[in-house]
Amino acid sequence: MLHTSDWHLGRSFHGVDILEHQRAFVTWLIELVETERIELVVVAGDVYDRAVPSLAAVSAWEQAVIGITRTCPMLVTSGNHDSPTRLGFAGPLLAQSGLHLRTSLEDIGNPLIVEGADGVSVAAYGVPYLEPDFHREELGAERSHASVLNAAMDRVRADLAQRGDVRSLVAAHAFITGGTDSAVVSESERDLRVGGIGDAPASVFAGVDHVALGHLHGAQEVRGSPDATSVAYSGSPLAFSFSEESHVKSVTVLDVAATGPVEVRRIAAPVPRALVTLRGVLEEIVCDPGTAAYANHWVRVVLTDERRPADPMTRLREVLPFAIDLSFDQRALTAVEAADASGARTRDPLAIAEAFVEHVTATPAEPVERDLLRDAVERIRVGEVPR
Repeated sequence: MLHTSDWHLGRSFHGVDILEHQRAFVTWLIELVETERIELVVVAGDVYDRAVPSLAAVSAWEQAVIGITRTCPMLVTSGNHDSPTRLGFAGPLLAQSGLHLRTSLEDIGNPLIVEGADGVSVAAYGVPYLEPDFHREELGAERSHASVLNAAMDRVRADLAQRGDVRSLVAAHAFITGGTDSAVVSESERDLRVGGIGDAPASVFAGVDHVALGHLHGAQEVRGSPDATSVAYSGSPLAFSFSEESHVKSVTVLDVAATGPVEVRRIAAPVPRALVTLRGVLEEIVCDPGTAAYANHWVRVVLTDERRPADPMTRLREVLPFAIDLSFDQRALTAVEAADASGARTRDPLAIAEAFVEHVTATPAEPVERDLLRDAVERIRVGEVPR
């Protein structure tokens, strides 16, 4: 079986459309499923990046479904970014073509039974993202992800108990922590925690052979299940923030024998454009011959100039066409600029306004701008601001 998740079709990277990169991943995945002789593909949620996806994103998903189901069936759950209703539309009809959608509570105890070429049968269950406030009453659970997931797994365990000699897999979309171990999170994941109820321990999945998780964008194993259950995130196939710069993006292949632990191996996904963070003075970065090595990377630049240089992004893109994120190390500012933080200049409203203009534009206010700001400040002081 192949486990993947968090495609976020339609998402941009720092404002840049990356759908062509997502389509390239889909094309690669279709070929991999065929060459690896995969017998089931599991997508553990966040197919789309928004509840109402664009037509282009839907087209990319259509490409994936048609290409993969020519080789094997798919089991797909909805994530916190997906609309369960839209993603689950025409589920019974699509199941006849090999696309098995699990987007509602009614589907949780309804496994897809897959028999491998070696005769081993696997009952694959799908648990969609469960929002406690929406689902706890029907599940008879408390207001926490741990409680609703445990209630959902009770349905899985009840069905599994009637299946006899069969291996089991659960695909779920949730923030799972392993006992005292901390899960590795990224900036690009939408926080599920509301009032401290967003995470759940791996122990809620006790009683099955393997749990294929979605939500966290870094591939990782999760420890903490009290029995032989293995729990792992496949991670996203593409990076969606510079916090994922060190990630090795991959998909996970699961080999399930008649007995024993599930064998887990990762296959690295293609990297359309690597990520790199450069830090230093603007002139040193643009003049360094080594900078050219990053001409095809997505680049984040942290400038340490003592004064903010004029139009730095234009200068950077002359040598780094894909520089897309720029920030300034506030600790490197001169004493004059740093005085803003200490409050020495905050007594003068005009100085504050001028500093704001410089902060936003990266250049000092022009004379005409200073005149306008001065006029506005004076009007406020004498109470002449029009209402």
